[in-house]
Amino acid sequence: MLELIVYGVLLFLLVQMFRLWMADGDLSLMWYERFGQSPAQLAGKVVWITGASSGIGEALAVEMSKVGTKLVLSARRKEELERVKQTCVETGNVAEKDVLVVPLDSVAHDTHAGCVKRVLAHFGKVDVLINTSWRSQRSSFLETTLINERKAQFTVPPQVSLTKAVLPHMMEQGEGQIVVTGSTSGMIAEAGLSAYCGSKFALRGFYGALRAELQSYDIDVLLVCPGPVETNVVQNAMVGDPDKFFNQDPKLDPSHANDVSAPRCARLFMVAMANRLEEVWISRNPWLTYAYLVSYLPFIGNR
Repeated sequence: MLELIVYGVLLFLLVQMFRLWMADGDLSLMWYERFGQSPAQLAGKVVWITGASSGIGEALAVEMSKVGTKLVLSARRKEELERVKQTCVETGNVAEKDVLVVPLDSVAHDTHAGCVKRVLAHFGKVDVLINTSWRSQRSSFLETTLINERKAQFTVPPQVSLTKAVLPHMMEQGEGQIVVTGSTSGMIAEAGLSAYCGSKFALRGFYGALRAELQSYDIDVLLVCPGPVETNVVQNAMVGDPDKFFNQDPKLDPSHANDVSAPRCARLFMVAMANRLEEVWISRNPWLTYAYLVSYLPFIGNR
């Protein structure tokens, strides 16, 4: 009888290890996806997405349109935003008036207050702000430009400026949610990504502090840390100088063979938002295991 119990426990542990290895999100996120609130809870909310012209931002817009959220789409390229809007209207559960295109340069901080006024004039409120715009990097520290007024990564992060512009409105209405796209690179330091890792580590610290400051308000701060996702972020990564692009197709790199799809990443974003979580990780292995190692066994993970 004892042997059967031991074998049963071992089998249970093996099954759980297999499930963990096959997961594409941290354990709490997987739990809430199965047993928590549905993303359908986001229906009717006004959601502002920056970086909505491509990648995770575009996928979020399309997936959120399917559950009936009202959308504000922002990025620099107006024509691409209009394309995404058309996709949302054609495939989602939204009308033309439910999707507002607001072109925005994330590093033009002096324009952000005006963009907020435009959104409020159209919808009257902002329930959720999702900051996804960012650029990756593939170069050593010594080869990376530190100062460039509009493009360098070692400046005030664009997410911070727009967050500051939107927060007074959320505080006045008494509720809201700030969502920022971090990265597993904000947990796992990688050679050749010094600027990118540094900026993502900074975002984790900044938004953690902001969450503490907003405890007396009904405003949630969610940090989403994706690992490799099927987007153009690698091709668009800067190489030393911001005007130089990496231009390498990740499909040709075996390390990207197990990337999470952009729609799946967006769906998990929505699960975290609907359940008002504070931090989630979205990735497949081995990156998910690396995230656990650096969090709980840093003396091993950092090696």
